[in-house]
Amino acid sequence: MAVRTTTAPAAIAVTPTHHRHHRSRALPLVYLFLAGLAIFCVVPFLWILLASVDPHAGVHLQIPASVDLSSYARFLTDPMFSRYILNSMIMAGGSTVLVILTSALAGYALSRFTFRGRRVLMFGILMTRIVPVSATIAPLYLIVQWLKLVDTYQGMIVVLAAQQLPLAIWLMKGFFDTVPGELEEAAWVDGASRLVSAFRIVLPLAAPGVGAVALFAFIESWGDFLTPLILITSSDKTPISIGLFQAFSYRNQVDWGLLTAISVVYMVPTIILYLLVRRYLIKATVVGALQGAG
Repeated sequence: MAVRTTTAPAAIAVTPTHHRHHRSRALPLVYLFLAGLAIFCVVPFLWILLASVDPHAGVHLQIPASVDLSSYARFLTDPMFSRYILNSMIMAGGSTVLVILTSALAGYALSRFTFRGRRVLMFGILMTRIVPVSATIAPLYLIVQWLKLVDTYQGMIVVLAAQQLPLAIWLMKGFFDTVPGELEEAAWVDGASRLVSAFRIVLPLAAPGVGAVALFAFIESWGDFLTPLILITSSDKTPISIGLFQAFSYRNQVDWGLLTAISVVYMVPTIILYLLVRRYLIKATVVGALQGAG
């Protein structure tokens, strides 16, 4: 009996030229998508900038026929709006300082000390961040009222700081972990106490983490709307986030010029802070990447 043999068809070789051909065809689509995404992100900011200097500002994007700064003049010369800016600076600045101090101490303790329940405590701290603020606003108001801190700067600073602390503690703990313990031990040999070595050696080396925490805490506190809406009742302590909302119905109509001028001024402090701590954020990114690679 004759045995019939079959040969498998030869595999089709895929050359690098074939792959390059497909990539070259998909590249214009990728660029088109990125361009559309960039336009989608830039247009709202462009509308805010143009409308803030347009005497006939509306809901549509348009180039103003003439540059008019009267909306900025009305906002900056109005004592009420100036007070809003000052209130926001006090609340956001105070809560940021409090977050830096407390997260640095807590992060150092979690990084340098080992104790029973440490891991559970760390994840418990992070779990509090998962709960939405709106879900706890009612009991939070009752606690602040019991402490007699409703409609006070102190109450707002403490509450805003407490909201940002969980993530800030984790960030600071991660940066303290990157500082070698041998540096502290050398300082102890020279007679320095643990507290002195922590503030003079470890904390300066963890400066990128401090910058990241400061930026994060300030932006979150500066843009908070719900907390001051519930805890602040008097107009002389109202922050700019509430003032921006009130500008929607200024004199029973939407004044788009005034609204966008407030929006521009509202963005300035966070932009300035970002420019100041940008170099620390770059260091923070590099340290995080090296720690992840290790």
